[in-house]
Amino acid sequence: MTKNENGNYTGKVAFVTGAANGIGRATALAFAREGANVVVADVSEQGNQETVRLIEDLGGRVLAVKCDVTRTEDVTAALSKTIETFGRLDFAFNNAGVEQKKAATAELEEAEWDRIVNTDLRSVFLCLKHEIPLMLKQGGGAIVNTSSGAGVIGIKGGAAYTAAKHGVIGLTKAAALDYASQNIRINAVCPGYIDTSMMDRFTGGTPEGRQKVVSEEPIGRMGQPEEIANAVVWLCSDASSFVVGHALIIDGGQTVQ
Repeated sequence: MTKNENGNYTGKVAFVTGAANGIGRATALAFAREGANVVVADVSEQGNQETVRLIEDLGGRVLAVKCDVTRTEDVTAALSKTIETFGRLDFAFNNAGVEQKKAATAELEEAEWDRIVNTDLRSVFLCLKHEIPLMLKQGGGAIVNTSSGAGVIGIKGGAAYTAAKHGVIGLTKAAALDYASQNIRINAVCPGYIDTSMMDRFTGGTPEGRQKVVSEEPIGRMGQPEEIANAVVWLCSDASSFVVGHALIIDGGQTVQ
């Protein structure tokens, strides 16, 4: 993607959760390439600092904030620091999430259910709750939430993750309707199998595990984080100004089957 291909991002501010690696880092870099100032939020300070270094290497302005998105005080502090540093919030990518330990529904521990739902769904609500008022004050903005292919189909052994990611889509649609008339567009992305550290954990990091995942992709490969990042940047741009409450599936055809 060439700089400013999607419109003028210069002087605009993007807030990205889960930015220490994977899709979050790729999206933070994509916003920076487009000319936006970027806030990278994650629990991993080391990963955050590496993302900062990569953005600074591009000549971008960036702020790193340590943020546990399941904690209201962390979310509000991160957003306050965003406004204190850059004076505004134009785009938010609510992306932080974790994978579930595989278990049949009746064997799923309550603590694991709570961990997944808190991190993958409740955190998106918390971010929306505190991002939206900041955007309303300045007259608008765009938000993208990370759901999953598991947000549109069932995943065997993944009841909590599937429920949470379905919930993200429902939350996105409801919030989109609440604020569309006030110039805030809210959408979601639904990635398929993307080649990230989370996917390494999911596959066990073995050639056999990776090949099993690839065999489920009609396109014959896993996706790259940058392919999701490009879609997020587009959904925040003027080029997608009539897209509201949409869950964009980016999965190589996996859920078409």
